Amino acid sequence: MATNWTPNGWKNFEGLQMPEYRDSAKLAETEQLLGTYPPLVFAGEARSLKADLAEVAEGKAFLLQGGDCAESFAEFHPNNIRDTFRVILQMAVVLTYASKLPIVKLGRMAGQFAKPRSAPTEVQDGVEMPSYRGDIINGIEFDSGRREPDPDRMIRAYNQAAATLNLLRAFSTGGYANLQQVHGWTHDFMSRSPWAKKFEEMADRIGEALAFMEACGINPDTVPQLKATSFYTSHEALLLPYEEALTRQDSLTGDWYDTSAHFLWIGDRTRFEGSAHVEFLRGISNPIGMKCGPSLEADDLLKMLDTLNPAREAGRITLISRFGHDKIEAGLAPLVRAVKKEGHPVIWSCDPMHGNVIKADSGYKTRPFDRILAEVRGFFAVHRAEGTFAGGIHCEMTGQNVTECTGGAVAITDAALGDRYHTHCDPRLNAAQSLELAFLLAEMLNQELSDRAREAA
Repeated sequence: MATNWTPNGWKNFEGLQMPEYRDSAKLAETEQLLGTYPPLVFAGEARSLKADLAEVAEGKAFLLQGGDCAESFAEFHPNNIRDTFRVILQMAVVLTYASKLPIVKLGRMAGQFAKPRSAPTEVQDGVEMPSYRGDIINGIEFDSGRREPDPDRMIRAYNQAAATLNLLRAFSTGGYANLQQVHGWTHDFMSRSPWAKKFEEMADRIGEALAFMEACGINPDTVPQLKATSFYTSHEALLLPYEEALTRQDSLTGDWYDTSAHFLWIGDRTRFEGSAHVEFLRGISNPIGMKCGPSLEADDLLKMLDTLNPAREAGRITLISRFGHDKIEAGLAPLVRAVKKEGHPVIWSCDPMHGNVIKADSGYKTRPFDRILAEVRGFFAVHRAEGTFAGGIHCEMTGQNVTECTGGAVAITDAALGDRYHTHCDPRLNAAQSLELAFLLAEMLNQELSDRAREAA
């Protein structure tokens, strides 16, 4: 347990990227009400995730983290939750089949409502208003009433997160994740992608293996792991009044857990010495992540690790690199080298999304698929050179048939971006692009594991 820490101690530190609520009494009332609500996740679940992540840190499993850039109230629908979940299942099966490693599945779901912004205000047609910071804070509509931060939105976000978690738990344990249903996970609209055909071929082989196992007496009834899966939730711990209100002391251990999600992370803009977000995260016992970008120096990273994980607990820290396709190798290598030298038991995960945003000629913000893939390749190259394990992928994706990232086998062009551009914030990979990334990632992971086995022989 962290020393000299309380759930509200962050208020004595510098808090960036958070709104200013005009009605402080209403904010206090909302926080008090949230504090009486049931936890969204449980301490035991967070401990299970930490144990799974400890396996990743040792190179015995792989982390797959994906989901919405920013969840919205408008797109809240069971079909959208199901479709993203099923693509994550597809990606996990592809990675498991290639690597023969367990895949830790972590959704950017059931809480990813707040977003950091590059400026506190924005101007349209000469009118200045507060920036949109995610549906948990204000509305995306450029309207003075909607853009005013409203504490009541935290209650709506909690209720939506609770409903999302309820459905995810049903999907993950109620039979939808049964490997015998692997053919049913492919979306109809993905049929024109060659990777969907490749997935069907792989599903055929899995089906044959399952039929053989069943003939030997091994089936979902005798081995429950075949019909259910562990699925965890995560989001950036940005809106600290919400996170504090859902932080509870575990009755079994006495440790504090943020029960808004199993896994919380701190972003590039709030990761600094004296940060309120660092102070909050150091005291919760959940596994946590930290984004690592071009602005981070090796010495500062080591100080952060000493602050956030002084006991050097395996599975506690995931370092999520986000450099950009042209900066990944030069920027990541010194950090990996420093952490390895100091012996911190971290997981290295690659976020190939946030460093590769461009503005297309059509005016839309996008992420070219070839740049995303180039950053992933660079990530693996660094770890291969440094003798460390490339342990995870962190991507913004959706199960919907959106047109937000250009390229890939489905060949989305600049001109086509406006066809189905639905994101509330940053562009996401669609289902077909996510599956394509999984197959290409599987090739890299399989090659890395083969190289490690050969060197160990």
